[in-house]
Parts: sequence; C-alpha cells; structure tokens
Amino acid sequence: MELYSTRDKNQRYTLREALLLGLARDGGLLMPTEIRVLDDDFIKTLPDRSFPEISYRVAHTLIGDSIPENDLQEIISGSISFPAPLIKLSSDQAILELFHGPSLAFKDFGAQFMARTLSYFNRNENDHLTILVATSGDTGGAVAAGFHNVPGINVVILYPKGKVSKLQELQLTSFGGNISALSVQGTFDDCQTLVKQAFNDRSLREAKRLTSANSINIGRLIPQSFYYFEGFKQAMSQLKPIRYVVPSGNFGNLTAGLLASRMGLPIARFLAATNINDIVPQYLKSGLFQPRKSQETLSNAMDVGNPSNFDRILDLYGSTWNKIIVDIAGSSSTDSETMEAIRTVYRQHDYIIDPHAAVGYLASESNRDNFFDIILGTAHPSKFKSTIDKALGYEAPLHPTLEKLLHLKSVKIELENNYNRLRSYLLD
Repeated sequence: MELYSTRDKNQRYTLREALLLGLARDGGLLMPTEIRVLDDDFIKTLPDRSFPEISYRVAHTLIGDSIPENDLQEIISGSISFPAPLIKLSSDQAILELFHGPSLAFKDFGAQFMARTLSYFNRNENDHLTILVATSGDTGGAVAAGFHNVPGINVVILYPKGKVSKLQELQLTSFGGNISALSVQGTFDDCQTLVKQAFNDRSLREAKRLTSANSINIGRLIPQSFYYFEGFKQAMSQLKPIRYVVPSGNFGNLTAGLLASRMGLPIARFLAATNINDIVPQYLKSGLFQPRKSQETLSNAMDVGNPSNFDRILDLYGSTWNKIIVDIAGSSSTDSETMEAIRTVYRQHDYIIDPHAAVGYLASESNRDNFFDIILGTAHPSKFKSTIDKALGYEAPLHPTLEKLLHLKSVKIELENNYNRLRSYLLD
C-alpha cells in the first residue's frame, strides 16, 4: 500500500511510515494512492461471511502485501472480536450498534486494530513510540483500552477539562501504566491544535518518536470501514436503497464510509448528522467551509469546530462541491431536540439511544426520502447516564463495564492551553 500527502501528492509513504508518523511530514493527511475495488461476487455473498472474514478481505484488498497474510489474519482476529448488530427501529430505519467493545464506543474497532498493527510495525525498534491523541470523549477511552500495556508504546491523551462526562473521564484516567491523561484548559479544538503543533515541530519529532491514534491517522480509518460492510450485510434484504446516517464531529467515521463506498459497497448516500457545530452541513448547503470555535453540547464527542478529515473528503472529490453533495447531505440539531429524540425513540421503540445516535435519528427523521437508513450507534447510552436519566425521567441501569470504573482511582495531569508546556512534558 502506498499513500500520499493531501498537501503534496508527490510525497509518498508506505503503510508502516503512515502509521508510525500519523501525519505526512508536510503536515498533510495521508491517503491511499489506489483504492482497489472488491468484486461483485464478494458484495453479493456478504450474508454468507462472518464479520472477521469480511474485515480481512477488505483490509487485504486495501493494504495489499504491506502486512503478510498470516500476520494480517492474526491482527484481524484480535481486533474484530466483538459484534456490530443491526437493530431495527422501523421498516425503514435501524441502529448499527458499534459499542460492544472494551470502551463501549465505535472507536474500539480502530483502536484495537491500530494497537496490534503498530505493535507489529514497532516490534524491532529499540526506542519507545509515543502515541499523542486529542479526544472530545470516546477516542481517548478506546485508545487507552487498546494500547494499555502494549510493549514499546506510551500513550499521551489530551482532553478538554470539564467537557467530557464523568464516566468518559474515568475511561481516560484510570489505566495508569503506559497511559497518561492530560486535562487541558480549553476545548477539543484547542487539544487538537496542540497535537498538530507537536507533529509539526521538527525538533521535537527528531527527539521523540511520535504518532497519533486520532482519525488523522489512516490506521484508524481502515478498520472503521469494516463495519460499513457488516451493517450493509445485515440490511441487504431491504428493498430500499441503503443510506448511512453518520453522527459526525471530526468526520473520520464518514470518511471511512466513503472508503468503503469507493471499494464497491453500494451505499446509496450518506447523511452527515451534527449538533450545533454544523460547519460541514453549512458547507454542503453553501459551498463555503468556515471553521469556528466549537460549542459545548450534550453530544460532546461531536463538538468540533474545524474537522480535520474534511481535507480527506475534499481530496476524494477533487475539492468539487457539486460532486460532494451528490453523495453527502447534511443535517444539524440542538440539545433540546436531542433530548426529545431520546424520549421519542424510547417511547416509540422501547430502545435507549445515546445523544450522538439521537442526533443521527433526528437527521434521519428530517430527511426521510426513499432510503433504508442505517444510523450509526457510536456509543453506549450508559456513557451519558446523567443525560439519559434526565431525558427519560428515571435512573437507567449502568453498564457493568462502567460500574467497575466508579471504583477506580483517577490520575490526571492539569495542563495549560500552551504548546510549550506540552512540549516540555513530552520531552520529560
């Protein structure tokens, strides 16, 4: 597999380089030079195949001989070890539950795959690899769970102080060992900016081996494409065209869906669902991309004012707005609408959704058209227990995995929103 920088297509990288660097050396995002298409017979026979079997075929088609077949099989079997069931809400609407992994979030698929792949590529190195990651909620927990006690790898997680739920914070701060959590005085965008500054700091990268587990790393997007095939498999008996409704913040999840589509998965359309941080939906309406400071909402993992993966979307479409809006529509909703959606889904379908899936449900409801909608359920509702309890008017049960967290010690380091402070910490 060969990749190029979105800032300079003449810059080329191997998969190993892409994963170990995170960003291109010029600060661009990395994209495959070729997206190979799966044959029609494979798509038609998806219902006959297991999730790990599908994932292996997709991964091998995309990355080629960058990882030997036996090693890739081992990586896949360890990564795709939990299900992604499709739960029907109505005759034309379903939730793809992506929260059955160790941190109860969709990012477990990417983190588990990356942990094993980076460990494979890093196995002969003497110096430790430091994974630097910014999180608005779920990424950090998934990365911590995926990389905890992985030999030769340290993890540094930046998260916005006071802007993640208590349970999310415990998922970041209770591991210890090779996992460090930095509570930053700022927003997720501030955390992301600090991470980008570190990756663009040549002298720092000469002193430290740095990479990222955010969706800026192509190693996150490859495995996130797998569950688009798995969800499609479970919906193939539907008569309507299949549309994916994607709760979106940094737009890595939607970009992974576009990769699946380019590989031949016949997704009819995508619906990008955001909260009031609606930079991309506004772009889809006007053709103008205008980043702004993110605003805090109940769906905090989507509180992003300048989504990094938008560069990848532009790259896939040659920056042509008219082509993008053929495949992607946008929708946004408020916190009050999100709360009402949680109540509505519970009342009508006896099903509890988290605030992010609620944003997806609202997008689906307001843009019905003639599709069978697969709404990505990106996190277990227990991770947002106070919001769910308030919306439903009673105390919902807590997932056993999170119940255990309440008895663990939280260890975090307070950090000013200052790059020099972060730089000093990393060098120390």
